[in-house]
Amino acid sequence: MQTNKQHSSVLLLTQMAVLIAIMLVLETTGLGMIKIGLLEMTILQFPVIVGAITMGPAAGAGLGLVFGLISFWECFGKSAFGATLLGINPIFTFLVCVPTRTLMGLLCGMTYKAVHGVLVQGRTGVGQVVKMVPYVAASLAGALLNTAFFMGTLVVLFGSTEFIRGYMDMAGTTNPIVFICWFVGIQGLVEALLCAFLGTAVSRGVNAVLKK
Repeated sequence: MQTNKQHSSVLLLTQMAVLIAIMLVLETTGLGMIKIGLLEMTILQFPVIVGAITMGPAAGAGLGLVFGLISFWECFGKSAFGATLLGINPIFTFLVCVPTRTLMGLLCGMTYKAVHGVLVQGRTGVGQVVKMVPYVAASLAGALLNTAFFMGTLVVLFGSTEFIRGYMDMAGTTNPIVFICWFVGIQGLVEALLCAFLGTAVSRGVNAVLKK
């Protein structure tokens, strides 16, 4: 029993290390944040989503924390938008970047567990399409929550600043929801679709390997 627990712990730590390494590689190569429009389209949430689904909410929160810290690090010169926020208020910038991504990872894992528990767990004869639903739901939730938490916190903490007010003037609105939709635009939809597809495919593959 003790050997099995040790094996599980080593496996969990190995998976975490691999996913964190992937995020660091994406960051150092510049592939993690792709400049499109006003914001950077990020693919750094993919390892977070995969970890949250395959290892659970706690691992998702841990990986989300790493994602958030990387995002905050980008504000120190690598991201013009982030650097401006940092210059206005470093604490608010930290809150926009780090807790939001940590919570996203946690809720992504919880979404998978909840949907899997309702549709799949303990049931026999469940079809492949139904088995795929928890993966799609969690992957899509990860992408949408990442955008919603980041943008929502941005508007709450920086909405009264001249910097964000300038973008609101460009959008021709003071309505936070309309502004967020305008600000994120098509890239938010692209991120969501990519996460739903890639997150599902990779997570299912990893789970299949782990079961063997």
